[in-house]
Amino acid sequence: MAEITVIGGGLAGCEAAYQAARLGCTVRLFEQRPVRSTAAHRTGDLAELVCSNSLRSDRPESPVGALKAELRIGASLILAAADAARVPAGQALAVDRARMSAEVEARLRATGTVEVVRREVTTLPATGIVVVATGPLTSTPLAGAIQALTGAERLYFYDAIAPIIAADSIDPRRCFTADRYGKGGGDYLNCGLEAAEYRRFYEALMAAERVPLAPFETPHYFEGCLPIEVLAERGVDTLRFGPMKPVGLVDPHTGHQPYAAVQLRAENRARSAYNLVGFQTKLTYPAQEAVFRLIPGLAEAEFLRLGSIHRNTYLDSPRCLTPEQEAQSRPGLFFAGQMTGVEGYVESTCSGWLAGLAAGRRALGLGSLRPPRESSMGAMLAHTTGPARADFQPSNIHRGLYPPLADPPRKRRERRTAYCTRAIDAFRAWHDELLATPAHG
Repeated sequence: MAEITVIGGGLAGCEAAYQAARLGCTVRLFEQRPVRSTAAHRTGDLAELVCSNSLRSDRPESPVGALKAELRIGASLILAAADAARVPAGQALAVDRARMSAEVEARLRATGTVEVVRREVTTLPATGIVVVATGPLTSTPLAGAIQALTGAERLYFYDAIAPIIAADSIDPRRCFTADRYGKGGGDYLNCGLEAAEYRRFYEALMAAERVPLAPFETPHYFEGCLPIEVLAERGVDTLRFGPMKPVGLVDPHTGHQPYAAVQLRAENRARSAYNLVGFQTKLTYPAQEAVFRLIPGLAEAEFLRLGSIHRNTYLDSPRCLTPEQEAQSRPGLFFAGQMTGVEGYVESTCSGWLAGLAAGRRALGLGSLRPPRESSMGAMLAHTTGPARADFQPSNIHRGLYPPLADPPRKRRERRTAYCTRAIDAFRAWHDELLATPAHG
């Protein structure tokens, strides 16, 4: 029988182990807890949720809801356990953490082919089919082994993420296309602020609620990616000489240079989503939406991803991994979860589902399979393993990752639904073909 090793008993690792077992493989799942814990975990349970107990929206018209729908179609272990451990939370999927962990362990045990080994792994196996799913707090020895394999410049330990906004929610009457000093091809959208608008924004930013540091975090920010609110603490004009510098920009609506300016950079070729340049932040999510909507042109902004800064361990996956999440430099070694550059419980589960399927098929001598680009899984995979780019950052699933619609509806709500409906339909059709293959259980 084909054998697979999975390192890491979090959401992605458990999902990968389960999917490989469904294909008919035997799996050894290594989890270091409770022999050795981390600063974030509190138990030795598999699939422990260390932050919120919410897996976010369960509405299929939302990207994360569509991703859940696809995982349920694919018989996801984590989604089945979460559904069994559900607690009331309106339109969100929230769970009883302890019950969910117990469900995961019981379902893995019921396969009869997954062995859970409670031991720390400090090196990467040189041979065999392996899935590494050790999460954002990968231990120092194992992180060193991954660095040695991929190159030190390909493994990061720090996330500085700025918000992303849907292009069709930006008011074009308050924005203009320009590059500072005319250098470039009109790559940026600019939101100009006059003096009174800037002061209002600055005061709101300074008063906004911030996310408290977790016990395992220390505020060691890099000078080049300081939170926007920390930078603002240095003085009222600091932002005007930093990320909100207006020099070299002329607003065609007024004919003069604004007092300050926020630049928006396209997130994809379709320009369906824009990044707020230099706006990495530790503000709470509600505070981000309230404060950043004070920027002219963003009053009705739809936030596809909100900003954050936190300790993380992740690969420069587009340069390190194949589209199957396999290390380019070591055939048979797959990565899954936050290590690949996904953010969020559901996204980590998705990565584990894909890695377990890819590793299992490799062990059985079957060909590789990839979900369609239009699906939520395909969109996530395209982000983490697509063409190499200089500014790769982790992301959760959002509408900006999907390919453009051929004939998008005019109303924003209808467009959102259309993206997600197309995603689920594309995945279901692909999965129906997958089920027809003899190896799939």
